Parts: sequence; structure tokens; C-alpha cells
Amino acid sequence: MALLNWLFLIFHVALALISAGHALLFKRDSRAALGWIAVSLTFPVVGPVLYFLFGVNRLRTRARKLNINPPFQVAVNGDRRRSKDGMAPLAARVPPRFIEVARMGDAVTEMPLVGGNRIIPLHNGEAAFPRMLAAIRDARSYIYLTTYIFETNATGRRFIDALADARSRGVDVRVIVDGIGEFYSLPRASRLLKKKGISAVRFLPPTLWPPAIHINLRNHRKLLIADGRTAFIGGMNIGDRHLAENQTNPRRVVDIHFLLTGPIVRQIEGVFIEDWRFSTGESLMPPPVESVAVGETICRTIVDGPADELDKLEMMLVCEASIARRRFWIMAPYFLPSSELSTVMKAAALRGVDVRVMLPEKNNLPYVHWAMRHPLGDFLKRRVQIFYQPPPFVHSKLVIVDHHFSQIGSANIDPRSLRLNFELSMEVYDREVNRVLAAHFESRMALSREVVLKDMESRSFPVKIRDAMSWLFSPYL
Repeated sequence: MALLNWLFLIFHVALALISAGHALLFKRDSRAALGWIAVSLTFPVVGPVLYFLFGVNRLRTRARKLNINPPFQVAVNGDRRRSKDGMAPLAARVPPRFIEVARMGDAVTEMPLVGGNRIIPLHNGEAAFPRMLAAIRDARSYIYLTTYIFETNATGRRFIDALADARSRGVDVRVIVDGIGEFYSLPRASRLLKKKGISAVRFLPPTLWPPAIHINLRNHRKLLIADGRTAFIGGMNIGDRHLAENQTNPRRVVDIHFLLTGPIVRQIEGVFIEDWRFSTGESLMPPPVESVAVGETICRTIVDGPADELDKLEMMLVCEASIARRRFWIMAPYFLPSSELSTVMKAAALRGVDVRVMLPEKNNLPYVHWAMRHPLGDFLKRRVQIFYQPPPFVHSKLVIVDHHFSQIGSANIDPRSLRLNFELSMEVYDREVNRVLAAHFESRMALSREVVLKDMESRSFPVKIRDAMSWLFSPYL
């Protein structure tokens, strides 16, 4: 018996030291590291087991092993030269106060700023889908499409038919549908696309053998590229739900998408090419397209995912809030910011910046809505203004900084988007684009209800407990 006790003690000490050492070396948050070290050393065997089950970031390790989206380089206008301070020469056209944001983007993305672009906001499926279908119809060389959800209702069938027509006239059509997102609609879109002879792949689909169920590591990007000259990005999936003017549809969603033309399309195309290479092992070589300036907007693509060493999007948001002098406005369907982003937003508000967050009053995920409410009182105490948009559910994603900078794309302000999903966002340096997006923000604000501190404090005790418990699980929502 004494020997068994000694063996158990040795076993526990070895496990505890290994898990504590792992937490010490690899945890980036000192509080999390200290907590897991204490658990590992205090609770025999159980502590180390809990750490290896819940404390190790397997998502990032798994994503790296899968080799998803390694850093890619896309030459734009053939110019990757740097000035002496490390910035691309185009940065000279960025407003001086935004040089810090441009420098941050240059460092974390390793992509150049690109000028000569044009961006057109498209509100809801009524505006976006006809333009997307027209781009498919007019394509002569190739079409690349990525979407998280591809519904097979009337809207989805129109896209499938348009893609099939393009293929029949000799256009190279490639489609990536997320392996989990496609289950939002049956029959699955990938199956219908393949029946039409379209090259369609599923991004990390669940499989029984070899066993692979990646609930996270989702491809949340929404991209459409036609002939290397036209691209669409944003938060809009493909389906009837985005036809917001259909009053009879109880699942209708308000959203905004973007049509981009100009040299920036090549960067967006590069993202699809990398996703296709990962999904199929095939390296696409689209025909060369001459980059032609069509506008004055300066852009840069930000690609982020759990395989990256840096949390690029979160670092960009923190930088943007830090340099804001007049306004820092966020419109998002899900708002569960990290402590770092929360702190810099509150600090901006306290130093006089107009900080506003616009959220949907009715969320499609009730438990996320409960979690989002828990920290709002603290934001309100620090002069951050919160607004609730009326139903239907608003899925739009915008960041507006002062009068010259905006950020658009597929990412939400929550841990799933910023750390667990593969996202695409866009830096936009353009006063006119900023003005148009700010006008849209203000038009929505006119319809919205401002949340005040009393709203948060007047919640019943059981509701506060429910919201707080939901917030505890916010890293996994």
C-alpha cells in the first residue's frame, strides 16, 4: 500500500509539473497561467487532467498542423518596395493621423496598401444579390465564390443556376462552402453544385473516418471574385434570409455587403486561392489581369484565423480605438470584446471621443444576447453610448473611425470571430466612404433605442445571474 501511495504521489507530481510548466510557458495571460498552475498543483491528477482538457489551446495548434492560410504575398501593381521607415510608398497618401494604423496593418498583414479602388455599399439582399448575379452572368474567364452559409431556397437556387450557366459557357467556376455552415439548409448546396458539374468543395467538413469534427475552425468569409476585376465582401451569406424587404419572412435579416473594383481585387482573390489550396491541394493559376485604377480609395485586406500567431483583427481594432480623436463607432450583431479592446474603448470615451456601439435589440442567438448584456453597464458608466436596433435581426458589421477610416468585412466583435474563425476584413482609407457609412450608421441610430444605465440596473436578479452565467462562457459562444 505504501508503494502505491508513493507511485501515486510521483505520478501526480510529474503530471502537475508538466501541466504547470506548459501553462507557464505558453499561456499569454498571466492570470490564466497562475490559475492553471494553482489548479494543477493543488488537485492531484484531476488538476492536470482539467488543464489538458480545457486549458490547452488545441484550436491554434490544430490549425497550424492543418497548414491553413499560411502567410501569402500578392504583388499589387508590381510594387512591393518599401520606404525607409518600412511603410509602403502609398502610405504617403494616408491622412497623417492614420499613419499609425497603416503601419500596424503593414506589420501584421505583410500586405501592401493598395490605391485606385472603388467601394459601393449594398444594403440587404435586394441590392446585393442582383449585382452579384450580374457579375456571375458577365464573367468570361473565372468565378471564385466562398460562403459560410449557402441556402438552397429560391435565392440559393438562382445562384446555383447562374453558376451552372457560367460553367456551360466555359467559365472556370470554383466554390468553397463551409463544412458546418452548409448544414443550415437541406439539401446541401455542395451536393447540388456538384450535380451541375461545378467544382465545389467543403471547408473542413465533419467526417466519421478519419474522425474529424471541427466545430470551430470555420471559414466565415464571404467572397465573390469575377475575372479578377470585381469582388464582393461583407457579412452576407447566400439565401432568402437576406431579403429584408420581405415582411412575411420571419427569419429575414438586415445586412450590408460591399462591391469592390480596382487593384484590391487581387488581394481578395489571393485569399480564395489559399483556401482552395488548403481544401483541395490544388494551386490555382488564374490568368493575369492588368490592375486598373477606378477610384481613389486606399485599401488593404486583413486575413485572420486561429493559425496565426497574432490576433490581427483584435490588434487592429485596439490600434484604431487608440488613435481615434473624434469618433469610434461600431455596428455589430455580436459584441463580446476582449478586456484589451474594452479598456481602450472606455479610455477613448473618457478622453472625449464619441464612442458608440450599435447592437440588435433582438438577436438570433438568445444566449449570446444575454452574454452581451452583462458588461454593458460598465461601458455605460465609462461614457460609451449603446444603441439597440429594432427587429428584424441586424447582421451588419462596420467600424468607423473619425472621418477618414473604416473597417468592413465578415468579422464580428467576439472571440469566435476574432480567434476561432477564418475571417476577412478590409482597411479603408477614404473620406467619402467614411461619410457614406457614417450616414448609414446615423440613419439606423435614428430608428434605434439608446440603452441607459437604468436599463441594466433594473434587470431582475435572476436575469442578471442568467446574463452573467452566459457571459462566463463567452469565449465559446
